[in-house]
Amino acid sequence: MDSTSVLDIGHRARRRTRSRYWRGGLRGSEYAWAIAFLVPYAGVFLAFVAYPVLYGLWMGSEASLYSELLSDPIYLSTVVNTLLYLAIGVNLKMFLALLLSGFFMRPGWWMKALLLIYVLPWAVPALPTFISIHWMLNGDWGLLNNALYALFHIQGPSWLGERWLALGSAIISHIWKWMPFWTVILLAGRMAIPMEIRDAAKVDGATGLHSFVHISFPLLANLYLICTLLSTIFTLGDFNSVTFVTGGGPANTTHVLATLGIRDAFDISQPRLGVAAVMSALPLMIPLVILLMRKLRTTEVQL
Repeated sequence: MDSTSVLDIGHRARRRTRSRYWRGGLRGSEYAWAIAFLVPYAGVFLAFVAYPVLYGLWMGSEASLYSELLSDPIYLSTVVNTLLYLAIGVNLKMFLALLLSGFFMRPGWWMKALLLIYVLPWAVPALPTFISIHWMLNGDWGLLNNALYALFHIQGPSWLGERWLALGSAIISHIWKWMPFWTVILLAGRMAIPMEIRDAAKVDGATGLHSFVHISFPLLANLYLICTLLSTIFTLGDFNSVTFVTGGGPANTTHVLATLGIRDAFDISQPRLGVAAVMSALPLMIPLVILLMRKLRTTEVQL
């Protein structure tokens, strides 16, 4: 056998190996059906995920856009608002969700009914919820100030007319809307803890706070961390609370990066500047995503 035929055999063997690799063990019609099912999903991914992301990166790629942002005092206050929105909104929401998940562990039909009522804010649509809160906080004839005056003869403040009160109102609205969701997730984690561990802890005298500190929380730590990372990522892109509760006011002092991008892109008709405002969150978003992926990859199959 000459060297040419040996090389041809080697090339054919490598092609067959690559073909088997890409086919994944599928043969004949199985491979054709796999391609038929894959192509629509690949098309949707390219059209609605890859293309918008790449186009957005291209729109916000000019360095002059970020120079313009940094020279804008509204952007600088927006960065502060975003950090406060994340620090207070995420941590307070997750901490209260952790505590309430323990409360809803109690047996009884009335507890199940109370849990059903508790999750209603998360179940109802966001738009009417936040619009209702906006009108409740109206300083002149809102429900909250009218109740304060009727019950205690107190003239309530202008909740949406001062920066920190308005920002606090948006944060509390976000917590009220999304805390039930994370409570249910953590409640499911608590219910997955084996009863044998709980019974052994009771025999050893670990009840109440000691049981939570030494038993429940260590077993929930991985779930709590992953939920906190996910909540931070979701909150960073959340614009509903600020948009519909404060509208970015008063005088554009309660914007977060997500709402500032909408304002720049649509209200002042500078879409590239709006994309740049949103993309300025990437230095915070990318490490969070990397940390989340590493945590999901390295965490064992346990709570």
